[in-house]
Formats: sequence, C-alpha cells, structure tokens
Amino acid sequence: MSDRASVTVDLSKIEENARRVVRALPGVSIVGVTKVACGAPEVARAMLAGGVAMLGESRLENAARLREAGVTAPIWLIRAPSPGVAADAVRLVDVSLVSDVTIAEALDAAARAGGVRHGIVAMIDTGDLREGMWPDALPEFLEAVSTLRNIDVAGIGTNLTCFGAIVPDADNLELLGAVARDAERRLGRALTVSVGGSAAIAPIMAGLGHDSIDNLRAGEAIVLGVDPSTEAAIPGLGLHMDAVTLTAPVIECFVKPSKPIGTSTLDAFGNVPHFRDIGLRRRAICAVGRQDVPPQGLAPMDPRVKVLGASSDHLVLDVDALPVPPRVGESLSFTPSYAAMLALFTSPYVTKVFV
Repeated sequence: MSDRASVTVDLSKIEENARRVVRALPGVSIVGVTKVACGAPEVARAMLAGGVAMLGESRLENAARLREAGVTAPIWLIRAPSPGVAADAVRLVDVSLVSDVTIAEALDAAARAGGVRHGIVAMIDTGDLREGMWPDALPEFLEAVSTLRNIDVAGIGTNLTCFGAIVPDADNLELLGAVARDAERRLGRALTVSVGGSAAIAPIMAGLGHDSIDNLRAGEAIVLGVDPSTEAAIPGLGLHMDAVTLTAPVIECFVKPSKPIGTSTLDAFGNVPHFRDIGLRRRAICAVGRQDVPPQGLAPMDPRVKVLGASSDHLVLDVDALPVPPRVGESLSFTPSYAAMLALFTSPYVTKVFV
C-alpha cells in the first residue's frame, strides 16, 4: 500500500535498454535523452552505464541538476538556449543545438567571457517542422558562424517525429546526409551527423542513412522501450517496456451507473464528455489526476482495469471485471506513455522512486 501516487523506475532495465540500443547501432554514438525524467541523475547514470556516449537535455535547470549531482559526462542542450541564458548554457553543457545566428553569437560571447569554447550542432528542418533552418539556408549560417572565435561547429542535425509526426525515411535521412556532406566540403573537415528521435532506430537498423548518420539522440526507446511512431516494441531489440510504472492508491470503490445522471454540460476542462450506458458497474477512484498526468496515457497493468477518465485530482476506473474489488488504500499500477511520464516527473505531487 502507498499513501500517495508514486512513479517507480527500474534502473537496471534502463541500463539494459541503453545497452541494447547501443549494440544495435554500431558506429553510431548515442545521446541518452533524460528530459522525460526531468534530468534525474539516477536515470542519467543508468544510461551511461549502458553505454550512451553523452546525455541530452532540453532544460538548463535539468543540466544543472545533473552537474550538481556530479555527472561529468558531455551534455548536449537539445533545445536552443535563448540569448539571455547563453552564459548558463556554456557553463553547464558542452554542445547546443542551434538554428539561428543570433543565438550562436550569444553563445560565442558567453564562451569568450568564460574563457571556453562551445560546440554547436547546426539544425536543419527536413520536414517535421519543429525546429531547424531550411537546408538551403545552411551555407549562409556556416559562413556567419565561421567568424565566431569561441564557437566550434560540431555537426549537422535534424529532428523527426516529435512535432509533425514525420517518420525517418530514405528521403529525409538522405537529405540530412547530403546537406552534411556539403557542409563538410565548405568547412574542410568531418562533422557529426545527428538525427533526433527514437523513431529513427528501426530505420537506421534497416540500413537507411547508414553511410552518413553517426549520432542518434534517443530517450523514449531507452526509458520506455518503444518506438514513438508506433508506441510499440522495436522489432529485434527486446527492450523492456515496463521500466517505469505508476502506482496510485484507491480512495473510493462503489457500484454506480455507467452514465452520469442529469443535464450534461462542459466538464472542468472545457470538454463535452460522452458516456455509454452499460448498466451498473463497479468503479474505483485513485488519488492522481490531470494535474499530474493525462489519463489517456496510462495503461493499467491489470488488463481487466479500464481507465474511464480523470478530473484534476481523481482518476476514475472501471474495475468491474476484477474478481475481488480493490480495497481503499490498496494501490493499482499503470505503465505510462511518454507524455504521461513527462507529466508525472514534472508533478511535485507524485513521489519518484528509483530501484
């Protein structure tokens, strides 16, 4: 039993998932993205033990958490810093993903003031429309940043799937490679070619982009064991899909009608809910809600339990199929999706447990 909702992370499974991803992609350095766990040092160390070459973070607050915990591995900032936090970026991370000259100039000034050099990966947009300059703008960008004395162009990168849900394929991966080769000719040296998103693992394993891509930024596959483009297992890897679990205590369990009674209006979140009348059903309420997690991102570990929805603080479940009703105070368990885990780790009301 537990008095409050808690997320448990099995670090041995995180480490094993990282190891399997690394082994599946020889010649590709893996950036283990820890942002879904809010930069938890425990998760970072498990990824590093599994063989990732460096860590990826989108928030400088999380990078600071890692550094304060004694993590010395290289960290990539995978969201460009605003110019006003450039000093923190060059102090906390080794490489920033950048698509704007103004940000590169701010990083250069901060690096010069700090007496250090700072790496950047120039980001191009290959169709997902999240971030990145158009490929034909890269030559002008490279010419501009070549005058910056404390900035090193470490590589060329792109991101796929995360916004536009565009999967990595032969076209966009070959475009990334072609743009990178042109950049290498212009700069006269080899560059890292980096693609972001766990959805790229299966295509790279299948041989797409194998002649150019040598860096992959991945978090979801390592932490949750799934391909984000399908939310299913990645064939051939055997990744653990239960490294992260949520448990939440039951605070009520009654038999009630399956359809609310009275005149319907908007719910607390501005939605019009729809219910099917299937008679009386036993339903339980767990002490966790939308303030902590999107209910659609929770999969009950007992398939006989069904998530009906949630208000701010109450997760409503159909438990009619359970042979023994859950008792008040007993905990029910769930595996979270990526979006659900992101919210759970951000919520101050959910206890985090590492085992």
